[in-house]
Amino acid sequence: MGEKVNDNALMKGKTVLITGATSGIGKETALCLAAKGARVVCINRNKEKSEELLRHLYAVCPSAQHEYLIADLSSLKQVRQAAEEFLSRHSRLDVLINNAGGYFNPRRQTEEGYEYTFTVNYLSHFLLTLLLLDLLKQSAPARIVHVSSIAYLVGGKAFDDVMTEKSYWPMKVYGRSKLANLVFSTHLARKLRGTRVVSNALHPGVVNTNFSKESQGLTGRLFAAFGFLFKSPEKGARTSVYLASSPEVEGITGKFFAGKKFFPTLPWVTDPQLGEHLWQLSTGFVKPYLPAF
Repeated sequence: MGEKVNDNALMKGKTVLITGATSGIGKETALCLAAKGARVVCINRNKEKSEELLRHLYAVCPSAQHEYLIADLSSLKQVRQAAEEFLSRHSRLDVLINNAGGYFNPRRQTEEGYEYTFTVNYLSHFLLTLLLLDLLKQSAPARIVHVSSIAYLVGGKAFDDVMTEKSYWPMKVYGRSKLANLVFSTHLARKLRGTRVVSNALHPGVVNTNFSKESQGLTGRLFAAFGFLFKSPEKGARTSVYLASSPEVEGITGKFFAGKKFFPTLPWVTDPQLGEHLWQLSTGFVKPYLPAF
């Protein structure tokens, strides 16, 4: 179960929202932050597993009012509904952890006609973040944590054909979604200057989780066969917990972490023009689910 810490109430009174917390890195992150005193709210797609997680959260921190929201992140409509439900119940949000993700093969489309990997791993989190941004600003100092990966290196250098209408190579599609997480995190940090809301991304390492369980083909079989060689979910969650809770990173923003250290990125990843291009592209996709201004 989650990391046992001396209950020094490090996160007492703080509300954390995390996506995809019924297994793997997300579950361990949720349990560790609950053990530090946080109220943990999870967005998951499976009610039965969410109920099980809730019992574990109350076991490590019975004093906080933990809860879950049900939403399938492949549905932007459900993402909006989950955000609205959260906003109706909560007057503050101290930490948003965009954690959920997976490796999917073969290609599939969401109910809204978008490519599945890009939507689940990135676009749903882009929308969720925008919908909760005002509350994060009101709750400042606040933190946004994006689970990316050094797999971004195989994602290419541009965001062309993000819906894979021309070709589908699953590893490149996965890498591009993680590139999007990283570029979004960096560009968001620029847009949030002066708000006391920070945005950082992380590489958790190669972790033995269920992230490829819905995949066919060689890659999915290799992950299943050799998962025992990878990091445990508990170790994989450590950087997420660090960025969400540690006083050491107070005020640090726009960085890519592996462990407790900055991880260098290729120079073009932080290009403001690339960041703005992705921002405008993403806004176009999610515009039907944004409130009218």
